[in-house]
Amino acid sequence: MGAKSLIRVRMGGEDAHYGGGLVDGAHMLKLFGDVATELLIINDGDEGLFKAYDNVEFIAPVFAGDYIEATGEITHVGNTSRKMVFEARKVIVPRPDVSDSAADVLEEPIVVCRASGTCVVPAKCQRKK
Repeated sequence: MGAKSLIRVRMGGEDAHYGGGLVDGAHMLKLFGDVATELLIINDGDEGLFKAYDNVEFIAPVFAGDYIEATGEITHVGNTSRKMVFEARKVIVPRPDVSDSAADVLEEPIVVCRASGTCVVPAKCQRKK
């Protein structure tokens, strides 16, 4: 329906929160927050505020070294509210079994997280109509 956004980022060792290099799920929500901010700037010319997640589903693990692609789309525009959907996919994985620097691009990305939520842009801050 509305604007779409995509960001791609590599999870580093500093992102690993648990044993085995596992990245915590909250990191995906941070990426979704960045996507939401970009969507609001594109749609309204203002960063707005994230009000609430309606649904969050963690589907597959994310590890240090994985490349994650986070996407979002505005699905409904109200007077001040913007409903959005998000998806994070693993697109590249490290291959330490081959060598320290080996990695593979996945033929089929792995969905690791989905969410939906609502953001708000106060009417006085909306610069695009």
